[in-house]
Parts: sequence; structure tokens; C-alpha cells
Amino acid sequence: MIKLNNINKINKKKIRVGRGIGSGKGKTSGRGVKGQKSRSGVAIKSFEGGQMPLYRRLPKRGFNPIIKGKIAILNLDKIQSYIDKKRLKIGDTLNSSLLKKLNLINKNSIKLKILGSGEIKDKINIEADLASKSAVIKLEKIGGSIQLKK
Repeated sequence: MIKLNNINKINKKKIRVGRGIGSGKGKTSGRGVKGQKSRSGVAIKSFEGGQMPLYRRLPKRGFNPIIKGKIAILNLDKIQSYIDKKRLKIGDTLNSSLLKKLNLINKNSIKLKILGSGEIKDKINIEADLASKSAVIKLEKIGGSIQLKK
């Protein structure tokens, strides 16, 4: 005779299904009779019993264009770290072709965007497609320049 401890359920015995009719979970093991759900390895994904499924209840939002211009993002602190590590020279004009050649941005990126996160100490000339206002202000403050392509 097994004593059940209801307070912390440590000694609770696991129900072994399919172990004879006397167990109450024998023969069909509590799965009912026939049908897809009685078979093993079958799960009906996102089926909610005829209720409208969640993925159909929620509205579709936005638009994902097929041809998406991949934009490489570069922060000012990252540029400064590349200069400190001697991967970039101060005299060079920083553009997407130079960065791709040095493997600093992805070769599949179409445009280059400069963001103003962090600080930059060295005066540098940048040629980019896009730039944030803070990046332009920080570059002009130290005497650097940024040219935006049209």
C-alpha cells in the first residue's frame, strides 16, 4: 500500500497508461477510440476546435518588399575603434567600397548609414548614403566632413 503525501506531492505515483483494464487507463490509454488524435505522433498545429485560430484573428500589419536595400549601419564609436586598431587610416576617405574591401561591412550591403552613437576623436572624411543628424553634428564639431550621396 502506497501512502500519498498530499502536502508536497513527493510520493505521488505516476499513472502508467496502457497497463490493463483494471487501471482505468488501459486499452486505449485515455485517448478515446479511433481518429487522428488517438494515433501517436500526430498533433494538429494551431487547431483550436473550430474556433477562429489566433493567427487568423490578429490583423495583418505592414508590408515586406521583396527587393529590400540592405543598409550597412556604422556608429561613430565603431569607426573610432577601427582607427585605434589601425584598420582605418585617418587620411583615407571612408566610403562603402573601402569598408567592403577591408571586410568591415557586409559585401552584400547596398547603402551605408552613419549613426551618431559614441564619440569620435579623429578628424575623418566620410562618404555615405545616409547619416543621422547627431552623426553630422559630431563630425563637424571635430572638423571632419560627411558627404551624402544623392
